[in-house]
Order: sequence, then structure tokens, then C-alpha cells
Amino acid sequence: MSTIFWTIPTLNMRNLNRHAAVDLIRFTPGGISRVEISRQLQLTRAAITEIINDLQAMGVVREVDEPHAGGRHPIALEINPQLGKVIGVDMGATHLTLLLSDFSAHVLADQEIEININDGPERVLPLVEAEIERMLAESGTSREEIRAVGVGVPGPVVSAAGTVGTPPIMRGWDRYPIYDRFSKFLGCPISLNNDAELGALGEWAYGAGRGERNLVYVKVGTGIGAGLLLDGQIYRGATGSAGEIGHITIDESGPVCSCGNRGCLEALAGGRAIAQRAIEAVAAGQRTQLALLPTGSVQSRAVIEAARHGDLLAQTIVAEAGAHLGTAIASLVNLFNPSMVVVGGNVSQIGDLFLEPVRRTVERRSLASVSRAVRITTALLGRRSTGMGAVVQALSLALHKITEKE
Repeated sequence: MSTIFWTIPTLNMRNLNRHAAVDLIRFTPGGISRVEISRQLQLTRAAITEIINDLQAMGVVREVDEPHAGGRHPIALEINPQLGKVIGVDMGATHLTLLLSDFSAHVLADQEIEININDGPERVLPLVEAEIERMLAESGTSREEIRAVGVGVPGPVVSAAGTVGTPPIMRGWDRYPIYDRFSKFLGCPISLNNDAELGALGEWAYGAGRGERNLVYVKVGTGIGAGLLLDGQIYRGATGSAGEIGHITIDESGPVCSCGNRGCLEALAGGRAIAQRAIEAVAAGQRTQLALLPTGSVQSRAVIEAARHGDLLAQTIVAEAGAHLGTAIASLVNLFNPSMVVVGGNVSQIGDLFLEPVRRTVERRSLASVSRAVRITTALLGRRSTGMGAVVQALSLALHKITEKE
């Protein structure tokens, strides 16, 4: 397994091997033996013994000696969960999710509130900070216990600057110093990433895509974005905008998108588009239980809930959105030939009512050789995909700081 999450400068070979061993230990369910680490890293047992001894001396790993039937067995190693805690922050277009985790990625506390990302950073970030303070207080966690924080945002991230660059659905956030703000507030290492990229990491590490080396995670919410895990590496592109599939043109004469173009995928299949389609249907007098809702209260969640309860119009709207998404995913499948596509975000949680039109369209519109090789599934972690990806990044930063030495 390659080391894909360390956001670090140049390492010497000894430190590279140490970090590779840490990754094997942390991402192997149930722990891993020294013999298996030696085999997978193609290092001598003596070299592995030295690395593990170092990590044990640092308190990073510990032995798991569980009894097995049949006599002796290799002693497994796992990350010591008591090294400290990390926080995963998922800022969506309309929600904030916070996860507090130990070093084994076990979630100790979680919180979720509604936000409006378009209120801008000076209104949203104080809410985020207040919620972090509340979570720490309610869980009995001190600031000193927090070793790192991962942050996900619904826009293209300029990593070198710690900002987002011209984000389509983050009005007022362009070039705002998000990284610096969190660093000053929390006083610990920070990782800032696009939310769909973190969704891909979360599902790769702990969800439906565990162990896959070529995976696409598509987040369908207010906006639509994709995280691309290609040959074991997250692909971000030249400016951090890789995976913005929400702005692939599906219908040149379609509705105006938040980016200013017409007929983008997001304008046809995103949460706002689903809600708008329902509002128009109600105004036209179409038969639907959504007509019973107060004027102005029809949102995508209401449409999804109505579809779950058998509302024909809502099911039709959801299926049409799934078909549009399938058209865009077919292009991704043809371009990148992934073995798995994981669909996450609020809209995807309806299940096969949304996913089956996606699958049928991908099968019809992509090359037979690639469509047969890809599995399309819903996110196993559900609404936590991005938050757990943020935890993955936070743990990588914290473990790097602890284990880095000459």
C-alpha cells in the first residue's frame, strides 16, 4: 500500500519507511503483524523490527495479543488510540458536521447544524468555532488534547495559499485565509481540502471503497463534485479544481447554473435543481403530496422524503436527476477507468431510486469494457464520508509530527 495522505516535505528513506509502516498499521482492519509489514514493504525483518521498536518507543503503536484457537499466531500491531484526539470538520453548502476522533479513528463525539455557506466567512466561521468549543466542552476534551484538524469545504482548494479559488457555491469566500483562521483559532496542524476529495479518502479508508486504488467519489448535495483517487493518489489538478463535474454541460439550452453557464449537471441534478423542479410541478398543478407543504418550504430533502413514501412525481424527479448524473459519471468512467464509483451526499441517501438510473445510464453511455469493470454503489459512511476523510487527513498530520525525526 502506498502512502497517499502525508502532506509533508521531502523525507529521507528511513522516515519514508517509517511512515509507510504506520499507514499499513492504521489502515489494516484488526491490525497487522511484523511479518506481513515486512512482506508488503519488501524490507528485511531486521529493518522492520527497528522501525517498530522506534514506533513503540514513541508510543505510536501497540501490540494486540488476542487469543486464537490452534496455538501460536503472529502478534498484531495497531495505532495507539490514546495518543490524543483530532477533529474532522465538514463545511457543506447547508450543513456543518464535526467529528471528534481518537488516534484509531474511533468517533468519540459528533455534531451537525445547518449553515448557509453563502453567508460568507465572517458569519459562518464564528459558528464553526462556537460549535467546536461546544463539542470540546460537552465531551470533556481540552484544546491541548487536539493534535490536528482536517477541514473540508465545498469548493476548489488552493493548497499553497490555504484558500479556495473562485468557488461556484461559496459566495464571498474567494481567497479568504481559511487555513490561517483555523490555525490561529486552534493552534495545531491544519489540513484544508475539497469536500469531495475528503469523501473519497473517507470511503477508501473506512467505507465502501476500502482498499480500492482507482476510485471516484461523487458528492451530490446542493452542488455536485467528485474526488478522484487514481492509482492510490488523490488527483487535484493544476489549480485544485479537478473533479468539478457539477459544471460539465449536460444540456446547452438548460437552466442557468451558479457558475453562470447553462445546462450544467449541478443545474439539472443538484439539490437546488431537484427542489426547483418540484416547485414548478406544484405550481403547474401536478398531483403530488408536496403540494401540501407551505409555499416556499419545498426543498430537496422534502422531495427525497416524498419519493421514499411513494410519491410518483418525487420519484420521477429523483430518477431524472439520477439519469443526468449517470451521463456525467459515464464520462468519468471512460476517462479514468475506475474500479468503483461511490455516490454520496444528501441526495444519494435515497438509495436505489436514485442509484439505479445512474447505473443504467452509465451502462448505456460508457464503453462496454469500462462499464463492466466498474461498480457503482452508495457511500457506506453516509453523511460522514467527508468528515471521516477530514479525520484521515488530521491523523496523517498528527502522526507525521509525532514520528518525524532524523
